[in-house]
Amino acid sequence: MAKSSGKRFMKLAGMTASIAGKAAKNSLKHLSSDEEKRLQARSEMMQDVGVQIAETLGEMKGAVMKVGQIASQYKDVFPPEVAAALEKLQKDAPPMPYSQIKTQVERELKAPIEELFTAFEETPFAAASIGQVHKATLPSGQKVVVKVQYPDVDENCDSDLKQVRMALKIAGVLNMSRELQDKLFNEIRQSLQDELDYIKEANNLRVFGSFHANDEGLIIPKVIGSHTSKRVLTLTEEMGETLTVAATWDNEVKQKIAERLFHFTAGQLFGLYRMHCDPHPGNFAFRTDGSVVAYDFGGIRSYSDSEVQLFRRFAQHALKSDVTALEQDLIALDIRREDDKQVPGEFYEKWLEIGLKPLSVSPYHEGDFDFASSQVHHEAIAQMRTSLKYFGQFQPSATTMMLDRTVSGQYWNLVNLGVEIDLSPLVDEYITVSKH
Repeated sequence: MAKSSGKRFMKLAGMTASIAGKAAKNSLKHLSSDEEKRLQARSEMMQDVGVQIAETLGEMKGAVMKVGQIASQYKDVFPPEVAAALEKLQKDAPPMPYSQIKTQVERELKAPIEELFTAFEETPFAAASIGQVHKATLPSGQKVVVKVQYPDVDENCDSDLKQVRMALKIAGVLNMSRELQDKLFNEIRQSLQDELDYIKEANNLRVFGSFHANDEGLIIPKVIGSHTSKRVLTLTEEMGETLTVAATWDNEVKQKIAERLFHFTAGQLFGLYRMHCDPHPGNFAFRTDGSVVAYDFGGIRSYSDSEVQLFRRFAQHALKSDVTALEQDLIALDIRREDDKQVPGEFYEKWLEIGLKPLSVSPYHEGDFDFASSQVHHEAIAQMRTSLKYFGQFQPSATTMMLDRTVSGQYWNLVNLGVEIDLSPLVDEYITVSKH
């Protein structure tokens, strides 16, 4: 174990040193260049650094890989060049040999695998960054899926995160105050630790399962407690099709799916004050009757009553286009820096016009919105270019980081589903009517 930890450390330290060299060389080389040349050179260096970070992390199983994935989900924390390279890490990891999986299951559940299961498929049907999932059958005949964590992932977690943070810092990638860095990385560390604890995830599954118990068409697998431990999680098998398959179905079915995804996220935020924060399409499966199966309850974020009320107030002000109130909400959320610099009302209005379109709330768009041909993300990128001069007045916020990731993830799920739908009645249900 010590040997593999040492090896990881050397690999990561090597990456950090190499990035430090590149950063130093880049700033020396362009000391006297004009602004545009400097920016161009920095962008090229960032691409280089991004690829290097992604390649190094990609070779390593476990926590580092997970850090890479998480980093790719918090795009606003990293320059686009680095985020793009890290995003490649979200593709499935190569599976771990069955012998190691078997050893891990037996060590965790303290019995031979043949006694625990009457059948256990050696080839995983899904591999992720910190573990993989196998289909199996219990002695009772019940079909289950077994999520097995890779050995030693949890032991490397903290040191991996420190190394990645150091590499990013040296590359000059973290353009934010030390205090904010601490907040963001603590949030990332917490979400990593939560995902590494399958007993916590089992409890989350029970809580969310009972919360959604009466929501027709929202299916959450049940925990098999006798076959669950900190690193092995056994659940009832709940199958469905992938998002790519669901995208070929009739719009009527797609509308049911879209409504359920909306209820899933908004219902949790406003009704449970806790939210499933990993809307990666692989964490859902879909059935032809419009049902949605949700998996992976490791990445859960809890919110206080005052945070949830602030989110609702922000949404109400956005819907009313009340930019003065909106700016105050952004200060309260720690997104808008408190300074004397003026941000004109048009800046906010333009962003509202883009961001509210998919929700079919007038005056921006009424009736069905066609997610398949949505230009919202392109418009946002174009708008970013024109409003760069105000970006210094804003910063990533630890309060909204998971929420941003969830909302944008669900937007992409609807785009890839290709649904045409008017979401305004659902917006009305959660935002404009005070639900208690």
